[in-house]
Amino acid sequence: MRKAVSAAEANRHFSAVLRDVRGGQSYVITSHGRPVAKLVPFDAERDARETARAKLFKRLKTQRAARPIGRWTRDELYED
Repeated sequence: MRKAVSAAEANRHFSAVLRDVRGGQSYVITSHGRPVAKLVPFDAERDARETARAKLFKRLKTQRAARPIGRWTRDELYED
């Protein structure tokens, strides 16, 4: 669940806000009534997945195909 908090309020009570985030609470930080940032709990598994995915796509972009495979039909693609 997200809770809106002004930037000034978040600054004044930063330790309490961090404690809540550590417990699973999410915050939307506002400035002059407009949302400017989200403060959400860190998900180490998700971060690791995103990092691995980014590295994989970077590597795949630099690799060339082993050999030209030509064109194929849909039936050839799905035959057993």
